[in-house]
Amino acid sequence: MHGLVFNFVQNLKLRWKMLVVVLPIFVVGGVIGYISYQQAYRGITQASKADLDHMARFTLDLLDAHHKQFQVYKEDKRQAVRNELRTLADLAYSLVESHHHQYLSGEVSLARARSEAARALKQVSIGQSGYIFAMTSKGELTAHPAREGDNIYNEQDEDGRYFIRTMCQAALRAAPGQVLFIIYPWRNEMLGDQASRQKLAAYRYFPEWDWIIAATGYLEETYEDLAFERRSFAELKQKIQSKKVGHTGYIYCMDSTGTLTIHPQDEGLNIAERTDFTGNFFVREMARSKNGWIRYPWRGADDPLPRMKIVRYLYFKPWDWIVAVGSYEDEFFEEAKLIKTRILGSLFVITFFVGAAAILMVFVAAQVLTNPIHHMIEVIRRVKQGRLDAKMEVDSQDELGELAATFNRMTEIMKRNQEMEASLSQQGKMASLGVLSSGVAHEINNPLGVILGYAAYLEGKLDPDDPKFKYVHEIKRESKRCKKIVQDLLNYARTPKPALEDTDLNQLLDQIVDFAANHTDMHQVRVRKDFAADLPPVRLDGDQIRQVAINLILNAGAAMPEGGELVVGTALASDGFVELRFADTGCGIPPEYQEKIFEPFFTTRPRGTGLGLAITRQIIELHHGEIRIDSAPGRGTCVLVRLPVGEDGAQEDEAS
Repeated sequence: MHGLVFNFVQNLKLRWKMLVVVLPIFVVGGVIGYISYQQAYRGITQASKADLDHMARFTLDLLDAHHKQFQVYKEDKRQAVRNELRTLADLAYSLVESHHHQYLSGEVSLARARSEAARALKQVSIGQSGYIFAMTSKGELTAHPAREGDNIYNEQDEDGRYFIRTMCQAALRAAPGQVLFIIYPWRNEMLGDQASRQKLAAYRYFPEWDWIIAATGYLEETYEDLAFERRSFAELKQKIQSKKVGHTGYIYCMDSTGTLTIHPQDEGLNIAERTDFTGNFFVREMARSKNGWIRYPWRGADDPLPRMKIVRYLYFKPWDWIVAVGSYEDEFFEEAKLIKTRILGSLFVITFFVGAAAILMVFVAAQVLTNPIHHMIEVIRRVKQGRLDAKMEVDSQDELGELAATFNRMTEIMKRNQEMEASLSQQGKMASLGVLSSGVAHEINNPLGVILGYAAYLEGKLDPDDPKFKYVHEIKRESKRCKKIVQDLLNYARTPKPALEDTDLNQLLDQIVDFAANHTDMHQVRVRKDFAADLPPVRLDGDQIRQVAINLILNAGAAMPEGGELVVGTALASDGFVELRFADTGCGIPPEYQEKIFEPFFTTRPRGTGLGLAITRQIIELHHGEIRIDSAPGRGTCVLVRLPVGEDGAQEDEAS
């Protein structure tokens, strides 16, 4: 084990070997920080659970206050309505008594007195659908808005109770002047009631006529203000739902059957059969115990994985509700995590200051010793890749500085030797090419002329359908190709000095494009012209620039055998140059070929000579211009030719 550790340290870089001495400081600081974090975590956890319990009890207090407030409100309203109905019953009694006195005084007959009293009672309305009626102690209606004359002694309310019998029997037993009350459920089909409603009746017995006089009204139209209750309950829900627990926690309420009575999204939904991520029926447990704490794994709609949830729940007995306050534990313990972050931050600062001196010394030593070595290694790698212009920085007079200076001298010598070798190689090529081209011009052109002459003669004598015609045509075509190769060699070896004259470049290119578009390589290519209108005359050799343009256009056509688009354009640059642009949508040029395409005899085409772009660059350089290529496989190629405007090019040529 000791040997493994020693070998590991031995293989480390210098700066890491020196940093090993600082590790004990961080180990001690980490142990102290962990102990502090555990203590803080326990304290924050207890405080957070107390917050959940407080929020649950606060919600319980809100519900209790709302419940008690409406109990008092309803009781006050009920008493006021009872008094109102008592007053109406007394007034109706007084009205009947007044008509009875008229009968006793002889002003009207008994039948007339009863008829007038009944008509007056029927004209009184109470609330939206309440009214006053009168009946005998046998249940016969003597005054009623709709059923006058009916006997209702055996009528039953929605609970099956004979409430008319009860009223009649109680009226006969009542003391003189006593007003009685009765509440019963009633569904009035004539009013379109779909369900029964609670009805209140205040009644008083008039023994002279054997009439029971009653004033009635529905409770919801009297002391039960449902709209007011709904508004108040909505405000209560808003208060509860506005209380946030962490980032995503909330307060909700449900009854003992599991139906959500207050919830941010699922209000009214029964969740009694809902299970957590492990399949446990946690809602059943809450409904059964009604008070307590519960933890369960839960996966929300936006959660990639389940998270533990903690819920404090309490029972509200008046409404049979369970009030629950829930939060994810990772949000619930967020304060503890914040304490952890603060402790670790403080620990880091303390450890930093304690080990600052040692670390500073280590890095100073590493910078002095290792940084120059790393720099030397990087420069050596670049030189190994062929970048002989890379230099080592010499900023000291010690052994490392002497090594860097010696290495720089070595790379300078290597670079000079490489340049001399390249120059000699190019000169050798040019000398060989000159000798070859001068001999080829005489020794090959004459025989080729004879071959072409006889081939043309035979081609004219043979019928195109003759099998031999194809062979003669092939001899003629290949002879022309050989003649072109010889001409390219001569052009490259003895490119004449350009005869400069002011030329309309747009007009020249327009003619060249129209001519080149008829070439066989351009049949599938669409050529578009994009010439600048404000282009000045340019001093150039028209024939040589024509050769440049044709070479570039035909190269673009060869790169698009399946068809494409070539844009030939001109523009006036701000630095006094005219720019010719040839942009195609062809296959593009691989990066490894882009540095070689201007070299003589380099070609990727099976029938190419590799001299076209070499001659093109030679002509552009004789015009004191520039040629640039921007290309990538699959993106096409853009060739930019820049030629000087004005007398500069001519003067330089004449001076040379």
